[in-house]
Amino acid sequence: MPPADPIRAELESLHALVERALRQQQRLAEENRSLRHSQEQLASDRANLVARNDTARTRIEAMIQRLRALEQPPQA
Repeated sequence: MPPADPIRAELESLHALVERALRQQQRLAEENRSLRHSQEQLASDRANLVARNDTARTRIEAMIQRLRALEQPPQA
C-alpha cells in the first residue's frame, strides 16, 4: 500500500484544480451575463435609432415633396 502523503498531495492538487476551474466558470458565467445584458441594450438602442431614422426619412421626403410642389407653376 503506497504511503498516504503522495495520495494526499495529489488529492490536494486535484482539489486546487477543481477550485480554480470552479472560480473560472463562475467568472465566465458572470461575464456571459454581462455581455448578454450589453447585447440586449445595444439591440434596443439600435431598434430605437432605426425607428428615429425612419421617422426622419419620412419627414424629409414629405418636405422635399412640398418644396417640389412650391416650385411648380400654378396650373390654369
